Amino acid sequence: MNQRVFFWSLTSSLAGFLFGFDTVVISGAEKSIQSLWELGDLQHGLAMSAALWGTVLGSLVGGWPTDRFGRKTTLLWIGILYLVSAVWSGMATDVFSFMIARFIGGVGVGISTVAAPLYISEIAPPERRGRLTGLFQFNIVFGILIAFASNYVIGSAMQENAWRWMLVVEAIPALVFTAMCLQLPSSPRWLIAFQNNGEAAAEVLRQLRPDASEDEVQGLVNEIAESAGNRLSETPSTPFWSRRLMTPISIAFLVAFFNQLSGINAILYFSPRIFELAGMGEQTALLQSIGIGVTNLIFTFVGLYLIDRLGRRTLLLIGSAGYIMSLGICSYAFQSETFSIVPICIFAFIAAHAMGQGAVIWVLISEVFPNSHRAAGQSLGSFTHWIFAALLTLVFPSVVAAFSPAIIFGFFCFMMVLQALWVTCLLPETKGVSLEQMERQLGIR
Repeated sequence: MNQRVFFWSLTSSLAGFLFGFDTVVISGAEKSIQSLWELGDLQHGLAMSAALWGTVLGSLVGGWPTDRFGRKTTLLWIGILYLVSAVWSGMATDVFSFMIARFIGGVGVGISTVAAPLYISEIAPPERRGRLTGLFQFNIVFGILIAFASNYVIGSAMQENAWRWMLVVEAIPALVFTAMCLQLPSSPRWLIAFQNNGEAAAEVLRQLRPDASEDEVQGLVNEIAESAGNRLSETPSTPFWSRRLMTPISIAFLVAFFNQLSGINAILYFSPRIFELAGMGEQTALLQSIGIGVTNLIFTFVGLYLIDRLGRRTLLLIGSAGYIMSLGICSYAFQSETFSIVPICIFAFIAAHAMGQGAVIWVLISEVFPNSHRAAGQSLGSFTHWIFAALLTLVFPSVVAAFSPAIIFGFFCFMMVLQALWVTCLLPETKGVSLEQMERQLGIR
């Protein structure tokens, strides 16, 4: 593989590391925050979901800066947002300033789920696109693991204000990511579709594909330009919300919807509390959470290895089967009070997610839309993902208080049955197809 392609993909995917770290680091601090500011269930849910409401806004508007200023510039500013959020949230003196700081970081997370997978998909060769775009997900779970481990180390090393250090330590990787983004090139597809600069795009393509002849480079430039030109010339009759784009729109919405209705964010955010419901002590529950991070990382490797071999559709079916079994057994375990098998079920659930939905979601959304609609499509999928993540996190403390864990896990299991039916009956395969050829395969042009 071209080392430049890999390094630039890795750099962009580090936005996922900050995404994962920022999303889960709050799990080690949530009980301290609730106690410190004496929060009720609703206030606690608002404080915990503040970052997620930021991701809702970030994902909703993320397509605009990604198209207007470019993928590279947008990634650079994402790093700055993470940095500001980390320092501010760790120094917050009241719950309201804490929520504002977390909201700012959430905006960065939301925009990163638009810009980073999109950028990687636009520079990656078709045969490697799944694996390279999947680096974003790998870094998400790596960030989750590091956040769990960081929380455990800081929580064990200090008692007073440990939660503040858990949050502020994110400033270090945010600085590193921001500096690395300075050396990224602009996406060739953005240069053609939004800057009308085929010459600059050709120069980037020569770096991406050094073995390609000049004719091959020019052929690719012409193919991208044709795709963008066809789309732009039809703007009045074919806006984003049109019958022509019904298939990619439905794919982006449903894959993101089912991702969150599996319960993944609720389990990641509240994993220590779930383990405590199963009868474990606080420190044991926190340590078990590190096991979630390790399992997530290992099976993400499996998903990345398989995604360009078996395809996106097959991985989603495998993941669905794992979801249904693990969530169903977990529901039974809480109903029958067989608490000893709860950790095994949770780890199996994480494994199913990592090699199924986790490995596929950002890849699939980033590759099914045409060049001139890709940022808007990525924004739609990201917004769907985050609006349901925010709603679930907001209501989860109240839901846990109102319903038994058996009912909650049973509901998530039922939703995964619906996902399996959708994948089986309606989802097309996209592996190994160029972004321009994808338009023809999905009936877009």
